[in-house]
Amino acid sequence: MIDLGLSKMALIGAVALIVIGPEKLPRVARTIGTLLGKAQRYVSDVKAEVNRSMELEELKKMKNTVEGAAQEVENSIQTTTSDFEKDWNTATSGLDSATDLSNSLHSVPEYKHPGKNWRLKRGATPSWYKARQGVRTKALSGAARVARYRPQKLN
Repeated sequence: MIDLGLSKMALIGAVALIVIGPEKLPRVARTIGTLLGKAQRYVSDVKAEVNRSMELEELKKMKNTVEGAAQEVENSIQTTTSDFEKDWNTATSGLDSATDLSNSLHSVPEYKHPGKNWRLKRGATPSWYKARQGVRTKALSGAARVARYRPQKLN
């Protein structure tokens, strides 16, 4: 690149002062400065765009490698599960006949849901008896419980 030292800058300034003149020199210097600023911004924008495109390519490569690894893991899991299912089927095939035999020897009754009779039994108890025995019929929120059981202030 061009090496501009202090002596070369002074020489360029002196030639510009003689050629352009002292009246137009500030305006020309401003114009040159703005043009140089625009050129620098353009160059920095181009550099940033190139960097972004390079990063995008790197991310695409990384994405492809991660997807490949995920696909390999998925394939290995599928083969493992299929092997496990085969082993499980062979291991449990002999147990099916044994469980049928044990079920025929002693049968366990199936679970039967009690239904809604518990509500009737609960409602049949008189409320005065519930109050005397301390059965809670209404739930208190946390704030209501704190307010109810907070110690009284002494005056």
